[in-house]
Amino acid sequence: MAAAIAVVALLGAAPAFAHGFTSTVYVDLTSPATGHVRAALGLEYDLLVVSAADAEKDDPLFRTGDAAFKAGDAARQAAALDAHADSVVAYVTGRFGVTAEGKACTPVRDGGFTIEQREDVPYALLVLDYRCPESAESHEVRSGLFPDSEEYVRDTKTVVTYDLDLTSGSAALDARQPSFSTQQSWAERFWEFFRLGAEHLLTGLDHILFLLALIAGSRRLREIVLAATTFTLAHSVTFILAALGLVQVPASFVEPVIALSIAVVAGWHLWRIWRRRSHATDLDLAGHGHLSLDSAGWARLAVVFCFGLVHGLGFASALGIEQALSWKLLWSLLVFNVGIEAVQLAIIIVVFPLLALLRHRRPAAGLWTTGAIAAGVSVMGLVWFVQRILGI
Repeated sequence: MAAAIAVVALLGAAPAFAHGFTSTVYVDLTSPATGHVRAALGLEYDLLVVSAADAEKDDPLFRTGDAAFKAGDAARQAAALDAHADSVVAYVTGRFGVTAEGKACTPVRDGGFTIEQREDVPYALLVLDYRCPESAESHEVRSGLFPDSEEYVRDTKTVVTYDLDLTSGSAALDARQPSFSTQQSWAERFWEFFRLGAEHLLTGLDHILFLLALIAGSRRLREIVLAATTFTLAHSVTFILAALGLVQVPASFVEPVIALSIAVVAGWHLWRIWRRRSHATDLDLAGHGHLSLDSAGWARLAVVFCFGLVHGLGFASALGIEQALSWKLLWSLLVFNVGIEAVQLAIIIVVFPLLALLRHRRPAAGLWTTGAIAAGVSVMGLVWFVQRILGI
């Protein structure tokens, strides 16, 4: 029990927003003509301003860009970038590039900057035209955009969709895999998004705590299978709907509800423990009894399903999905979801049998252990809920 409480206490040191310290860059690559690659980039505005400006805060780009950001004025934000286009473009092209069979393509800015909203934050849209050798049959793309001197972004994923070299597809670049080729294999594309999904669940403490609450509150294999399946179906539905642009819910709503879901599901188990102790003749501590779900069991699944829908929006926000994405990216997003499911299943396979064995051999200890886990998780969920409501 002490170990469980210690784990939850350590998790409490994590930031309230599990996804708040990563950024996503969006790139769409096309080839309007032979030897010509057009890259449409979407970059988080405030990160772009801070990174493209000099370290000193008296840099004109920083002053005007930061003032426009605080004012929330899209026209001023675009004007700030246009006024310092040379610095901004130099930063982007220094960290994002296209090569054709080993030869660097030459970038030229096409038009001015525009601003749009993604994940409730402004994104700067920049179009670059790359001039490449006309004889090239394949292209390689590299990205090292963010993090930079701003220090509060721990990672950036560059999500690329492309229609080049008689092929189309998508790729996800980060510090561990900063480049890809249009001739990459299907297995390489699969692994990129599978790994992203797996890493997202492993680093998303809120989703892990929700899953831990489900495991602690499931006394039989049937219960955890039904709960996990219900959660999977629910979050897969909203994840896909968000990818298709059919559902758009702001993060200011999604993140607090995810935190609340952790507290509710964990608290449900505490209520069951109290009910069990008050009606010891109905169910013994070892977990024996009828195998069919009672009304409380069905109600729990309904709650899990509803919260699973919201968690799906949280998974979608990991890639900034708030607008309709192309069909060629949808398959990669489904692979991202498979990565999430693989880690979720692995956690269940490891944790549930251990708790089940403890319940079977030492029923009282098993009850206290799961109760301690549920109590700690519930407290953390409530803390995160308050923090996210207040914007702390």
